Amino acid sequence: MVTETSTQKTTPSIGDYLRNNIREYGLLVALVVIMLFFQVVTGGVLFKPVNITNLILQNSFIVIMALGMLLIIVAGHIDLSVGSIVALTGGLSAIMLVKMGIHYSLVVPLCLILGGVIGAAQGYWIAYQKIPAFIVTLAGMLVFRGVTYVVLQNRPIGPFPKEFQVLSTGFVPDILWFANPLPGTITNLFALVAVLVLVGLAIYAGLKDRASNEKHGTENEPFAFFALQMGIIAVVAIFLGFQLSTYRGLPNVLVVMAVLIALYTFITTRSTIGRRVYAMGGNEKAAKLSGINTERLTFYTFVNMGVLAALAGMIIAARLNSATPKAGVGFELDVIAACFIGGASASGGVGKITGAVIGAFIMGVMNNGMSIMGLGIDYQQLVKGLVLLAAVFFDVYNKNKG
Repeated sequence: MVTETSTQKTTPSIGDYLRNNIREYGLLVALVVIMLFFQVVTGGVLFKPVNITNLILQNSFIVIMALGMLLIIVAGHIDLSVGSIVALTGGLSAIMLVKMGIHYSLVVPLCLILGGVIGAAQGYWIAYQKIPAFIVTLAGMLVFRGVTYVVLQNRPIGPFPKEFQVLSTGFVPDILWFANPLPGTITNLFALVAVLVLVGLAIYAGLKDRASNEKHGTENEPFAFFALQMGIIAVVAIFLGFQLSTYRGLPNVLVVMAVLIALYTFITTRSTIGRRVYAMGGNEKAAKLSGINTERLTFYTFVNMGVLAALAGMIIAARLNSATPKAGVGFELDVIAACFIGGASASGGVGKITGAVIGAFIMGVMNNGMSIMGLGIDYQQLVKGLVLLAAVFFDVYNKNKG
């Protein structure tokens, strides 16, 4: 009898699981539906290899910053300064590369360190002086933007060395060219093989997690949902991988983004520091009483955000081949919106890396699709605002209903 009860607990009914996880699956379905919608209304332009590559290049920095912003939102805070940090670090990288002639191998780590220092400066006031993050980062947004104008003297700086541009505009070379079965169609076999391997690893990891959950009596999702989710991800990933393989292959920035997504997924789901961030966001007083140093944890989340914003700043500068004082304007809104659309709660303690990534791509696909359709920036802002409002309303409605 005990064994039967524990087995029943590890696999809930399909109805119960769907009700408890409707946001997560709804996001994945929404992304697929939005992609199919814009594929139809743009006459097939959305899924063309060139446009898929542009979509990745245009949204990689939003995804990268969303990883850090999610941790800040989960911790119960907000960061409005990321767009200005992007502009400042991009501008300083331009000065070091173009004006001072410093090698890019030194410029990249220096800018990442600078981003961490900026995040630490803000994190100190928020964590240890208890000034609300909204106020501190709003001040930071204004201060860092002003410093950027001063540093760049209100004019763009460029072009950059080719080696630095590879960070954003380069592609992984085809090391499997000798085995290409369709040389007239596939121009980069490694891209397709890499995607197939990653899909296989994702399915293997999912099955391994299910087996581990069953062994330890932890709740598993119904196998039908697991299979459906993996099936959708596999089909979309293989299709996109094939499309990229017919163009120039995997962009370097996609590889950077994938590594960071894997790293932050591990941190949030498997590490002690990740569990502590969620505990702090859920109930800071309880977390403090249980021995968690909430001040230090908050401080680290803002340092982390500064580093990721600096990386995004260099990626944007490398892609544009120029650093401008107005770079990153409004990016903080897109990054925050991606997290909230992806299921993060405004009250803290709730949110997933996968949700933030899907939210970022929902925003990116909408931006790209509406631009292809020729819609003006005014209508684009209107649609994005309504989508964000709907996402937050859905979150509040579910919370009140529960």
